[in-house]
Amino acid sequence: MRVYLDNCCYNRPFDNQDQPKVMIETLAKLAIQRQMRAGEIEYAWSEVLDFEIGRSRFIDRKLQIAPWANGAALHVNLNEDIRLRAKEFEAAGVKAIDALHLACAEAAGCDWFFTTDKGILSKARPLASMRVANPVEFIGEV
Repeated sequence: MRVYLDNCCYNRPFDNQDQPKVMIETLAKLAIQRQMRAGEIEYAWSEVLDFEIGRSRFIDRKLQIAPWANGAALHVNLNEDIRLRAKEFEAAGVKAIDALHLACAEAAGCDWFFTTDKGILSKARPLASMRVANPVEFIGEV
């Protein structure tokens, strides 16, 4: 099984944990990452993640998230096919950067795309060739 976590998933543990929803999503995301680290789940990384993490103004987040690139089963670089697929997601109302994440995950042959962004969840699910889910959904199913 191959998965892709978008930037909001990698950043979820840094969000305010006072909200129960955020705390539950954080725990689910960390459980998935434990499986990734143990090699039980394969994951993809992308040039889009490098870009988003690189532009973050939070140095502590960069230092903790960026090393995940090293353990990825594959690293997806943008190409014309990915850009064209991203345009299809954009046409459905997905923001440009999120559309690129989705297209990269598809190009990597991912089975699951994880996000905590409601907009992505509602707009991308009908179009994606993989399961688009909140990490909590995955933990509840698998």
